[in-house]
Amino acid sequence: MEIKVLGPGCAKCKEAEKLVREVVSETGVTATVEKVSDFQQIAGYGVFSTPAVVIDGEVKVVGKVPSRSELLSWLKP
Repeated sequence: MEIKVLGPGCAKCKEAEKLVREVVSETGVTATVEKVSDFQQIAGYGVFSTPAVVIDGEVKVVGKVPSRSELLSWLKP
């Protein structure tokens, strides 16, 4: 599973990245977590409001930090 946290480095972007890493660690899911801060790469996903979370190429949330329960539901096989 490939997870990307999109955001330039704002406080909410850092919070989203931290939460994603925590939930991945807690669930034991095999996943790579990448922080993407390049605006052109972010725009390539059609995202113009950050933070955003992309899982296996699918944009899951835009413009807010996802909840722990949202992340858990997305990480279930």
